[in-house]
Amino acid sequence: MAGQDAPRKAAVQAPPGTLLDHHCHGVLRTDPDPAAFEAFLTEADGPAAPGTSFFDTQLGFAVRRWCPPLLGLEPHCTPERYLARRRELGAREATRLLLRGSGIGAYVVDTGLPGDITGPAELAELSGAPVHEIVRLERLAELAADTTGDADAFLAELAAGIRAAATTAVGFKSVAAYRYGLDLAPEPPTLHEVREAAANWLKKRPKGDRPREKDDRLKDPVLLRHLLWSAVATRLPLQLHTGFGDPDLRLHRCDPLLLTDFIRATRRSGTPLILLHGYPYHRNAAYLAHVYPHVYADMGLTLSHTGTRAGAVLAEMLELTPFGKLLFSTDAYGLPELYVVGARLFREGLDELLGAWTGSGAWSRTDAERVTELLASQNAERVYSAP
Repeated sequence: MAGQDAPRKAAVQAPPGTLLDHHCHGVLRTDPDPAAFEAFLTEADGPAAPGTSFFDTQLGFAVRRWCPPLLGLEPHCTPERYLARRRELGAREATRLLLRGSGIGAYVVDTGLPGDITGPAELAELSGAPVHEIVRLERLAELAADTTGDADAFLAELAAGIRAAATTAVGFKSVAAYRYGLDLAPEPPTLHEVREAAANWLKKRPKGDRPREKDDRLKDPVLLRHLLWSAVATRLPLQLHTGFGDPDLRLHRCDPLLLTDFIRATRRSGTPLILLHGYPYHRNAAYLAHVYPHVYADMGLTLSHTGTRAGAVLAEMLELTPFGKLLFSTDAYGLPELYVVGARLFREGLDELLGAWTGSGAWSRTDAERVTELLASQNAERVYSAP
């Protein structure tokens, strides 16, 4: 138990009528050049098709629809005009205008990504909204490896890091899907297995202060399982990347159904498991949220990249997901535009769906309004503020 002087976590709550973005990242502190800006509009790691740009995507078109008016431009202005206006305003002012025009009233930020991006305090200042932290497990392990020399010291440092994070963060996140895949053995590893895996990893991991490479990252399946079960023991919400992402992952190993045995094994713990993203396996995530009481589904990243089809994808998620178990997020990273687009596509898609369902008489307007508030903020408030 944390001591009496441990920091107290504020309740995760968004003002009425606003969104609670339960999974996102920091934004760039400086204005990106056109190529760097476009790189945030795709999960690809190569160039766009010849004669096109990454503005020629559902996400790129959505940026040009929803963001220019917040910077004093007409919707659908050219990318060149939009980026020029951004430069005129400067990175800080453009970010402030976009974040404050997004309709998001509170943020839960994964702080595990590298780069010159804002931390929680900076994001709170720019957005004028409260920001809470999610701690990435793999990053904790890599930090512990940088400061310890043997397996026992590493495991002690890691355990201390998880305990410390649990006193202030509102949850944990794992990217095991990227590092290995979700087809991990479901049971917790033994202490002997963990010590052996830690010793092997530390032996291969270069020492010193040199910049870390991809091969230095934690990818051992035993240690990844140890991280997951260590997080489950805290009973704080655990976010799990599922579904699509950049080419660093293998999509067929990111289907959330691969977590079924782990989900069954953790059921008695009561620890909330939030299946992030999901696409194109979002219906599978919906099923898992439907049948297991501690499992929740998320729509972040998916809606942004599906653009004008966001309403159709949202409808598929609402086929099976209980309405109290689907959470809004943007998964925005780097560009404040991604907060705007994620929020607007959610609002537009949901309004279109509920308008059709209430218009046909299938739903009452009262029920539609109540479900809107559940998805927009109340589900996340309940999950992340639970004692």
